[in-house]
Amino acid sequence: MTYAEPPLREPDLPRTAKVRPTALRTGWTTGACATAAAKAAVTALVTGAPQREVEIGLPAGRRVRFTVHRCDFSPLPDVHVEAVVVKDAGDDPDVTHGAHLTATVGWHDRPGLQLDGGPGVGTVTRPGLGLAVGGPAINDTPRRMIGEAVAEVVDLTEVGVRVVISVPGGEVMARKTTNRRLGILGGISILGTTGVVRPFSTASWRASVVQAVHVMAAQGERTVVLCTGGRTERAARALLPELPEVCFVEVGDFTGAAVTAAVGDAMTGVVFVGMAGKLAKLAAGILMTHYTRSKVDLSLLGAVTAEAGGDADLVAAVAAANTGRHAYELWEAAGLLGRAGDLLCRRVRQVLRRFAGHAVAVDVAMVDFTGSRVVASSGRWSG
Repeated sequence: MTYAEPPLREPDLPRTAKVRPTALRTGWTTGACATAAAKAAVTALVTGAPQREVEIGLPAGRRVRFTVHRCDFSPLPDVHVEAVVVKDAGDDPDVTHGAHLTATVGWHDRPGLQLDGGPGVGTVTRPGLGLAVGGPAINDTPRRMIGEAVAEVVDLTEVGVRVVISVPGGEVMARKTTNRRLGILGGISILGTTGVVRPFSTASWRASVVQAVHVMAAQGERTVVLCTGGRTERAARALLPELPEVCFVEVGDFTGAAVTAAVGDAMTGVVFVGMAGKLAKLAAGILMTHYTRSKVDLSLLGAVTAEAGGDADLVAAVAAANTGRHAYELWEAAGLLGRAGDLLCRRVRQVLRRFAGHAVAVDVAMVDFTGSRVVASSGRWSG
């Protein structure tokens, strides 16, 4: 049975303030906080006076002030200064909120800035991140911000300054991030392209998805496995145990961005593993599936039910279901889960192939809501 192919859509998310009844408080990136700590420490080193507040410039030109939590001098003869700025992530649910971004600063014997990572800052161990393998995970914009902030205090063409950025507890914080999978070991990354954290921003998640695909490509891998979350990833890894960890990418709502990155990196295979709700949205041609921009098309699930051989009552019940999960449960109760699920996965496969321009091989699998088993697929894992 044929069906009309849906139009492909990848809607943009609105700014948080537009989708919430009240404005949320912005915060500061780890890069901005590290920059403030570095400038406070260098200023104290030059003036001999502990700093309690410091002003830095953000990439867009705005000047902002930070409170310095602590600014201490080491005893002679190895004079250096340690300054701490506590990260305030605003209303963003950030694992580094409250982190003590610490800059330890001393004179260096060669003119210029030597920037190093200390405890709690990750070390780069794989290519594909735009950072030197073996160096600290301090991204380009924070490096530039730190250099510019230090240069506001001393002439780096005349004197040398060594700045070591560390984050007490950073290794523990990093366990809640994707750093290890990207090959960043031993701590968090010093990040930020603007210096400002937008609350509940999805931009950072989208960027991390694209970055994860690039890192995988840099390892020479050619099949990327897209999962919507932790449970689907567990199922995917059980399904494809031969693939290394770096191949599994949690895309959340950003399937379109991940597929675009995969095509750009000349991937040969894309596997999508998800649950009924996300699959229903993708089958409808929606490549960015955030709840503010899409909803499950129950009429589509009703059509799938009919195509799978469901009777009129079941078709009507699915079309009137509360959620994608409810439709799944109706299929399961009617003994139709495998057939209907396979058809849904095939529709998703067609959508993803169209979106990719047929540039990659695509497989799709649906897992149950515990993530413990595959219940349907586009063909590769069907029973």
